[in-house]
Amino acid sequence: MDYPNDQAPGAPVRSGIPEHGRIPKYYAVKAHISLLIEELGEGGLLPTERDLAERYEVSRETVRQALRELLLEGRLRRQGRGTVVAGPKLEQPLSLASYTEGVRRQGRRPGRNLISLDRFPCSDALAAEIGAARGEPVWHMERVLLADDERVGLESTYVSVARVPRLDSDFDPDSSFYGYLRERLGISFGDADERIETVLATPREALLIGAPPALPMLLIHRVSRDTAGRPLERVRTLYRGDRFSFTTHLGNGG
Repeated sequence: MDYPNDQAPGAPVRSGIPEHGRIPKYYAVKAHISLLIEELGEGGLLPTERDLAERYEVSRETVRQALRELLLEGRLRRQGRGTVVAGPKLEQPLSLASYTEGVRRQGRRPGRNLISLDRFPCSDALAAEIGAARGEPVWHMERVLLADDERVGLESTYVSVARVPRLDSDFDPDSSFYGYLRERLGISFGDADERIETVLATPREALLIGAPPALPMLLIHRVSRDTAGRPLERVRTLYRGDRFSFTTHLGNGG
């Protein structure tokens, strides 16, 4: 089996190759399928596992291992009973811009499906983060995030009912919450604290997002304040790791 040029000895990129230089069989197959992905282009249908195994003279299990990694990386996706080439990952900026704005900038159509909108008494742990008193009513809004009707994430928003009293009647859950605050209530975001981690979705979350339970997720916790520095909302957003990447601009602070 011939190896791609970037696997040749002395090549500047040797990602995935151990120091002893022996390339795992599945990784060599993965490299060949990567070239095939480039040839097929977005939406292209990949040959069956049987055909790939015959083409590269390996077992079907070796092909499955290569495909599993490419699926987890977001380069392939399942469609019906076949496997097709996925489009580029959505790049979400780490900024105060809303999800809606970030998706639109990439020429995609944002959307959301409302799962639930409930009121409950504010807990001690939540009170300081959203500027509410213990026991005061709080909204919890849970929505599935969409990009061109593809499910890509799950968002949970907590906000005081006193700040947003008519959320259940005045707000279109398919629209931008930030846009609603700004345009209908005159509330603008001033700053926020964010924390990012990788997690696996719970069975319920995976079902709502339409992802396999073993798929790595990117979880963002955000606590936001308005322009007066008053606490406003807490958001927990789960993004599919195979469909999202995050970008930010770093300046020279020194």
